[in-house]
Formats: sequence, C-alpha cells, structure tokens
Amino acid sequence: MWVIVLFDLPSDTPQARKQYMRFRKCLLNDSFTMMQYSVYMRHCASIENTQIHIKKVKAALPPDGEVRIITITDKQFGRIQVYFGKRRLPVEQAPAQLEFL
Repeated sequence: MWVIVLFDLPSDTPQARKQYMRFRKCLLNDSFTMMQYSVYMRHCASIENTQIHIKKVKAALPPDGEVRIITITDKQFGRIQVYFGKRRLPVEQAPAQLEFL
C-alpha cells in the first residue's frame, strides 16, 4: 500500500511558512519522500500500517490550508504514468521487503 499526501498550505506570512516547514518536516521524519512539490508518498507493508502513518499526518496538520490523504495499492501505484516533458519515465518501485534466511 502507498500513502500519498497532497497539500496546499499558505506561505504568505512568516508564521505560515513556519507551519508549512513544520508539516513538511513531519512528513520527511516519517519516511515520506517528495513525489512532486507538495505531494509526498510513503510505502507501507499493510493496510494496518497505513493507518499508523495516516494518524501521524493527522496529528501534524497545520491550522490552515488543505491536506488530502490518499491510499492506493501497489498495483494501482504501478499504473501511474510519469512524464518529464514528452518523455515517459519509470514509476518508482516499492522498497524491497526484508527477507529472513
């Protein structure tokens, strides 16, 4: 499963910029990576694990702005089409799971 967080936060005042940076830092500290500006993603091993990380995002929500949280399966994520200009790029791969030998 993937958790995708999309946000549009104000940055017109020093206080708003501080809240923006605090929210972004919370995402990074929870192993989210930037997919695009204001779009962050994180791979989770299970639906239960997604709920843990969604709770962390909710706890860090800033007082202003809009935040959307989407969960999608690995299969759905694999169907994303990524383009840089007219050139198609490969989709990010899910991290390898730990293997016990």
